[in-house]
Amino acid sequence: MPEFLSPETISDSFLRSYLPTSKSLNSIEKIIDWMELKHKQHPFKVSRIAFDEMDLWHFENNSGDLVHSTNRFFRVEALCCKQNFGEVMSWQQPIINQQEIGILGFISKEFEGVRHFLLQAKMEPGNINTIQLSPTVQATHSNYQKVHKGKTPRYLEYFLSSQKRIMVDQLQSEQGTRFLRKRNRNIIIDCKDAIEEDENFIWVTLGQLKTLTALDNHVNMEARSILSCIPMLPNSNLLENIKTQFPLDEFNQKLLSSVFEKNKAHHTKEEILQWMTEYKSNLYIRNSYLPLGCIDDGWENNGYEIKHNTKKFFSILAVAVEAPNREVSKWTQPLINSLNPSINGWICRTINDVLHFLVKIRLEPGSIDLAELSPTVATTEGESCVSEKNPPPYYQYFLNPQKEQIRHSSLQSAEGGRFYHDTFKCVILEIDDFDLTVPSNYRWLSLGQILEFMTLNNMINVECRDLIACINLAEKYS
Repeated sequence: MPEFLSPETISDSFLRSYLPTSKSLNSIEKIIDWMELKHKQHPFKVSRIAFDEMDLWHFENNSGDLVHSTNRFFRVEALCCKQNFGEVMSWQQPIINQQEIGILGFISKEFEGVRHFLLQAKMEPGNINTIQLSPTVQATHSNYQKVHKGKTPRYLEYFLSSQKRIMVDQLQSEQGTRFLRKRNRNIIIDCKDAIEEDENFIWVTLGQLKTLTALDNHVNMEARSILSCIPMLPNSNLLENIKTQFPLDEFNQKLLSSVFEKNKAHHTKEEILQWMTEYKSNLYIRNSYLPLGCIDDGWENNGYEIKHNTKKFFSILAVAVEAPNREVSKWTQPLINSLNPSINGWICRTINDVLHFLVKIRLEPGSIDLAELSPTVATTEGESCVSEKNPPPYYQYFLNPQKEQIRHSSLQSAEGGRFYHDTFKCVILEIDDFDLTVPSNYRWLSLGQILEFMTLNNMINVECRDLIACINLAEKYS
């Protein structure tokens, strides 16, 4: 049976890995240089092609759905959606149906008392810069069942072992406007044994991983998702070390209080759960399967792309890939192309002496539980969401924010295995005179409450998890 480490042991070990240390196996400069070397070593090639040039993929005769010849991996089909709220009450859209639960996993190990995480320099066909740091294992069920007839993903056996030592293990959702009820297992395991190190993998500390996440397009979405799941408990003896590390950094201190001060939250946990239950009970998005070949509502297939005639939302395209160091060296596949730049944005402010973040309850057609908590603004789907005509509330705050309000700003990539050159800006703004009165589908939560909801599965959406991953408790913000 797997062994589950105690919460106190896990929290202390993660906090030690947060702190700057001379005991890290690799410096930040060395990690970045190593990534640049991997770019030079592997001549990757990704080319857009026509749909009829794809190998092993085809449009199904009866339905017109875009499917693999094995009927595995995923299929592109369509939904007919109806809802009882918002500006558009019904619409049609393509969607990826990939019901398999994949593994997103970090192997972690202590070296001289400092926990490190094993990351991979992974090529994905949709990455704008080809290679980004990914989890130790990032694999769909079809991948590790070797449906592609390629190699087994490196280090997979550690996650399939019945004897693994589990530090984090959660099911988390993917984009609910692009995937139909898609989830992945986000897992971190502790390894005591010696590990044979592959040349395409490198050890980094948690603090280094957070620093790398602040850089544009360095840490991929799957790694950021796992990173957001890391718990922090207030009873660690190491907490004071972090609190005193940057005594003059006001925002850093606010973040720490927001994580660990639970008695001054603007809403209780029970109030938030009741608020979400109310919305899930009274609002709905009702989906029905629609054969992709029958989709209308402005969607067109020109042989190279399935796109909307307004040139908004997203499109479906095809690529041919050459990647010598992947489990399969050549393949073709469909990808989603988000057609407009997008923003994931959080507004935060102090309430009752505790920093709070403005979250929104968001209903999406592909969400497994209909609704999850989203950032203040999430336009990851493009200029507008598929069911909204206008930009969401508070969007204007992120267009030209005042420099003194910006606490984080970075460009991040969506999953490169399904999305083509899809980058978006992650922004956190602190606006202390921001109006406390907000629409009924918004609430102010402390960071500690958000991290607690992370443990409940399918409560925090992927856009919100991206912003959680970008927050660094040990960063000097001023």
